[in-house]
Amino acid sequence: MDGRDLVRSVRVIGSGRAARGVRAAWRRRRIDAAGLPRRGAERARVPGQVESAEPGPGGGVIQFSRSELRIMVAVNGAVFWGWDGTAPGPSYALAGSGPEPDPRAVLEPDKDGGWRVVAERVTVVVSRHGAVEVCTPGGVVLRRELPPRWWEPVEGGAGRWMQRAEVAADARFFGLGGRASGPRLRDGSYRLWNTDPGGSFAPGDDPLYLTMPVQLVVADAGTHLMFYDTTWDGTVVLREGEEGAGSGHDRAGRCELRMDGGPLRCWVMVGPPARVLLTWASLTGAPALPPAWALGHQHARWGFGSEQEVRRIVAGYQERGLPLDAVHLDIDHYDGHRVFTVDRERFPKLPVLAEELRRDGIRLVSVVDPAVKAAPGDPVYDGGTAVDAFVRDASGRPVRGVVWAGESVYPDFTHPRVRQWWGGLYEERLEQGFAGFWHDMNEPVSFNAFGEPTLPRSARHALEGRGGDHRSAHNVYGLCMARAGYEGLRELAPQERPFLFTRSGWAGMQRYGGTWSGDVATGWPGLRASLSLVLGLGLCGVPYSGPDVGGFDGSPSPELYLRWFQLGAYLPLFRTHASLRAGRREPWEFGSEVLEHARAALLERRRLLPYFVTLSHLARRTGAPYVRPVWWSAPEDRALRDCEDTFLLGDSLLVAPVLEAGADRRVVRLPRGRWYDTTTERVYEGPGQVLVDAPLSRIPVFARAGAVLPVRGDAGLELETWAPAPGRTGGGLVIRDAGDGWDVPEVERYVARHRGGKVVVTREGEDGVSEPEWPVRVRGLG
Repeated sequence: MDGRDLVRSVRVIGSGRAARGVRAAWRRRRIDAAGLPRRGAERARVPGQVESAEPGPGGGVIQFSRSELRIMVAVNGAVFWGWDGTAPGPSYALAGSGPEPDPRAVLEPDKDGGWRVVAERVTVVVSRHGAVEVCTPGGVVLRRELPPRWWEPVEGGAGRWMQRAEVAADARFFGLGGRASGPRLRDGSYRLWNTDPGGSFAPGDDPLYLTMPVQLVVADAGTHLMFYDTTWDGTVVLREGEEGAGSGHDRAGRCELRMDGGPLRCWVMVGPPARVLLTWASLTGAPALPPAWALGHQHARWGFGSEQEVRRIVAGYQERGLPLDAVHLDIDHYDGHRVFTVDRERFPKLPVLAEELRRDGIRLVSVVDPAVKAAPGDPVYDGGTAVDAFVRDASGRPVRGVVWAGESVYPDFTHPRVRQWWGGLYEERLEQGFAGFWHDMNEPVSFNAFGEPTLPRSARHALEGRGGDHRSAHNVYGLCMARAGYEGLRELAPQERPFLFTRSGWAGMQRYGGTWSGDVATGWPGLRASLSLVLGLGLCGVPYSGPDVGGFDGSPSPELYLRWFQLGAYLPLFRTHASLRAGRREPWEFGSEVLEHARAALLERRRLLPYFVTLSHLARRTGAPYVRPVWWSAPEDRALRDCEDTFLLGDSLLVAPVLEAGADRRVVRLPRGRWYDTTTERVYEGPGQVLVDAPLSRIPVFARAGAVLPVRGDAGLELETWAPAPGRTGGGLVIRDAGDGWDVPEVERYVARHRGGKVVVTREGEDGVSEPEWPVRVRGLG
């Protein structure tokens, strides 16, 4: 812990807790010094040369002189390979035991003593020295992994490894979890270690709360997703390539991955972006389906303080005609910041408050932190002690850290018994009337030194019975906490879909819920980072996310707040939230003009709720994110690949937020096709750039010609149809949802076409063509 860490700790948590945090940091370092094996002399190793190969299901095993490589093509088209004979499981990322091998994939000899596995969608070529090429069926190389290297302690123990790869010169990198810089990842180093940045963050800050070894690479030749399935600390260094301007001397793009340990195994999937994300979802699990109310507007503040203040805020929304669907209570509603408690003085009748709000269509959401106050007599601490739930150090003593409640211990969520115990604790939250849950501080965090792990790297974890230390458990700690909460809620309230989102997580976390930006900095760079995070996470398979509108800490100007609010209205998680120090963030606190325009954004979000519900069901069925980059349907368009300030909301809408101060016009890059400005109904033709008005009252939004969108009208559901281009047809999907529960709704398909000088919409299904049962409103005819 250096001087900057100490100053930052004092500013955030106060001098008393900061002093305890310093002691905790030194204690953690002493524990690691005693508990971690010393890294002495190391032996370097490479695979060597091919000696033999043995076919197997979906591929086979290739034996090298110093290692072996297992390759398997799964029935969903994903390709697995693992060095040193590593198998796909066990893995925290995979849903279940993973997919079955594809019996059609064959291992056969290749030139120069190498081997290849040929499958329907991909060919994997292995050289005699251990380089691995991922090729299209036509033979175009998408990625070339050079022979890996290992550095293993001479006296035994976990070894380090490095994997270098090359991609096309025109390729662009995306993903790696939640990154403030992006969504396109420029040249640089990115750490794979979930971290609380220690205050508000902005573009350039790295790492953040949620990292994943998941890359989505887009090039002219095709798109592929690469997932290195190891949970250890590591670093990814990216270098984009450079084309030789026709000379033939292209410089390939490069990726270098260095990991401190864990297996060297990976999955790769190729194809159009939609197919890649579908394969990824089939591999790691379908995204959890939020209840319909969680797609509305949600309001939070660190420091509501009392039931009276919550009622005052809710009344403010109602009196001004502002839709509100949920209120979030932060740690200040706890008794002494102790998890699963309530401050009875400030919230004496919390269940009554929750019931009153629910009658008005508003749900209560509770924060849940993993740290448990180490105080005998505290029910959670005593219960956890009774089932031996808390993480211990190498000498067998429970590890302690310093968080809001003071000296605290941490459940080992990598143990099934501990997850079951923790999941049962949510019964207290449900009895208090909470309908949703917000997992915070679960990297996990301790006020010792920001950027360092709470738990010593030598701390022991169950890891599903395999045993290990925090070096391999740290990145999945938040994921396993989310699993504990989700499974507990499924058991406690089996008729309701759990609503849960978490600050930290890992690959596969979408199975249990979504995430949010964390403490994004207040400012225009923070606004831009908000969009980067949502787009990047969606490409890693996490479709439900959003920022703290306005930034977590600081005082946004009225213009900045409004532009952030307008962006949030088109993101999956639409939540206003701020710290105690940032003051009030309700729309009416920024003046009458902001209030008027914020009301318009809220009403538009409410109007689009049926569309958001449809997108949520499509995400669960296909893995496609709600918010997509503009190149989603045309990854071969290089101009779109470099466009980072505009996004698609589903297939039908294109949103162009205002990300700069003082802007009342902006340039928008449109994909191919006809697009309508949804306010003026003016028509534009893509691909290309257009200059459009962006007054303070709205941000530019465009509808694709032919789109059929479900929207909320005056009398219920309506089909808003945008006229197809002449001679063309269009369409859209509608998935209706009662709002909660597990019934699988029908997918309704609608087609829009020109007929007899009019635009006609019909429903088309297995039973033939029929008239829609919903009113149809056609726009764009002028």
